[in-house]
Amino acid sequence: MHPMLNVAIKAARRAGNVINRASLNLERLQVDRKQHNDFVTEVDKAAEEAIIEILSDAYPTHGFLAEETGEHNPGAESVWIIDPLDGTTNFIHGFPQYAVSIALSVAGVTQQAVVYDPNRDELFTATRGSGTYLDRRRLRVAGQTRLSSCLLGTGFPYREDQDLQTYLKMFADMTAQCAGLRRPGAASLDLAYVAAGRYDGFFESGLKPWDMAAGALLITEAGGLVGTYSGEENYLNSGEIMAGNPRIFAQLAQQLAKYSKA
Repeated sequence: MHPMLNVAIKAARRAGNVINRASLNLERLQVDRKQHNDFVTEVDKAAEEAIIEILSDAYPTHGFLAEETGEHNPGAESVWIIDPLDGTTNFIHGFPQYAVSIALSVAGVTQQAVVYDPNRDELFTATRGSGTYLDRRRLRVAGQTRLSSCLLGTGFPYREDQDLQTYLKMFADMTAQCAGLRRPGAASLDLAYVAAGRYDGFFESGLKPWDMAAGALLITEAGGLVGTYSGEENYLNSGEIMAGNPRIFAQLAQQLAKYSKA
């Protein structure tokens, strides 16, 4: 295992411990609202602090792009992209679908990825060129060939400035095209599920790099494709993402390209 991935795993597990301890006493949790339906807790902040402490101790010249504290050491070639608690709304309601997401980007290319589910103690990891693993088991994307037989994941817009009506139309279109559509509410974990073959595909808009970076590498290293709704590669900057095995990816693009804003 790559030494940088080992350090990222240590950081993810430390954050998971912070999250699990807090989950035992949710009534006492301090919750702040960043904007409509966008919450942050002291757990998000403590988990992010734990991650950055471990990574910065190991790699003091690296930069960070983190959900709660923003950019650190701008201009660094190696940048850790961090979501300390993806699925905060689920967490504060005791709904067990959330994760820690950590990715390392070097010169703009994601090289390492960890998505850790502290509820199930599931650790999804990938190193560019070395495959994707769930714990020690190698993962491959599902082999489905027809969109009509696929189980897809997605996410609804949750901020006031997002176009809910357009998304509802897209949701209706895709519901008619596939076997089932799920919206659990933690994009990094949804992407990990595509890599594991639990979903056949995934699409969502309005995301940030920390929601997508780790999960996207998990998928590509498991044999899948990731892009914007029109199939382009600039998904991290566009905010929209679509993923699946090569045949399903092409069929998703046929349905979703008209909704692309990238």
